[in-house]
Amino acid sequence: MALLFPKRTKYRKFHRGRMKGKATQGCEIAFGDYAIQALAPAWITQQQIESARTTISRQTQRDSKIWIRVFPDKGITKKPAETRMGKGKGAIDNWVAVVKTGRILFEISGITDEKAKRIHQLVSHKLPIPTRLKRKTKLGGER
Repeated sequence: MALLFPKRTKYRKFHRGRMKGKATQGCEIAFGDYAIQALAPAWITQQQIESARTTISRQTQRDSKIWIRVFPDKGITKKPAETRMGKGKGAIDNWVAVVKTGRILFEISGITDEKAKRIHQLVSHKLPIPTRLKRKTKLGGER
């Protein structure tokens, strides 16, 4: 199980930031025929991404292709339990991908409509947010 995190970052620790607004980038299908799209903002951990990826790869055959469109590049810090206040910011505990509403999480090609619906149903249980299945239309646009 290869968990995702960046090789190096510009800064050791990150501000928490905010997930307000809709995604402006990464909200259109670019590679596959089907996509799983986020319908709410969230921090998605490296374990959740990996869990969803293994679910997709187990449900698909060799001739299908999977694209992961999110990467956990934000370090989340946590202080040890029962630690007094102060003494600075805690050590990095986990890596997350900041996902806004409308962001494409995964893309899949080489599967049928029924298979795509089944995969979406299984993957949605692995993710902490509501998602929808988006399908690319035959004319090159999106439906």
